[in-house]
Amino acid sequence: MCVKTRRISGVWLIRGILPLVCWSGTLQAATVRARLVLVNKDQIATKSKNFPPSVLWLKPTRPDTVFLLAPGKYSLLQKNKMFSPHLLVVPVGSNVSFPNADPFFHNVFSLFDGKRFDLGLYEAGSMRTVLFSREGVSYIFCNIHPEMSAVVLSLATPFYSVADAFGNFQIGSVPSGEYELHVWVEGGQQSALNDLTRRVRITNESTDLGEIRLGAQKEQHHLNKFGRPYEPESKPVY
Repeated sequence: MCVKTRRISGVWLIRGILPLVCWSGTLQAATVRARLVLVNKDQIATKSKNFPPSVLWLKPTRPDTVFLLAPGKYSLLQKNKMFSPHLLVVPVGSNVSFPNADPFFHNVFSLFDGKRFDLGLYEAGSMRTVLFSREGVSYIFCNIHPEMSAVVLSLATPFYSVADAFGNFQIGSVPSGEYELHVWVEGGQQSALNDLTRRVRITNESTDLGEIRLGAQKEQHHLNKFGRPYEPESKPVY
């Protein structure tokens, strides 16, 4: 017995278990587009020049369809009391390292659904690594420096897009079929983001998902890893 496989732009598709080896070439695939529109309380589009970091992804709905996306090794650099990059999208099962390039200690942590961890204090020139073993959004902070933040989005699908500066999404090589659409926008209320989740059908004739309309984002303040407000910075070594 073996697995029936198809390859789409470097991504392997598994569909069912068959009693013989099958190769069916390249599936028909399309480029899918969508647009993020930020609206005010009256649902009127705002003229935003700076769209927040945003990601749209499509998950196949057929239980017998699996897209193999190889995990990899990624890095979130800590330098000048900042994480770089601010947003990182990785396949589930990937390792993300957190090198400390500052001349002082950091304490990276995340207490959210994507991955919960606390790397503890570690000094300049050292590094810690985290395995992102499940799907989800992980908000990353430093327990010493409240101004430091980043986001790691771990996905089990290769069909995703990070919005450009104008709020446009574009996903290439999407096979025809049924998908569940998900959206994450930094600062967006989770309930509002959940409401954007829906089923869509992609065909060669239906590739425009239209507008993704979301209310204004709110500035968010986070607590330290103990669930308390940060103490005022007092020691210059930090």
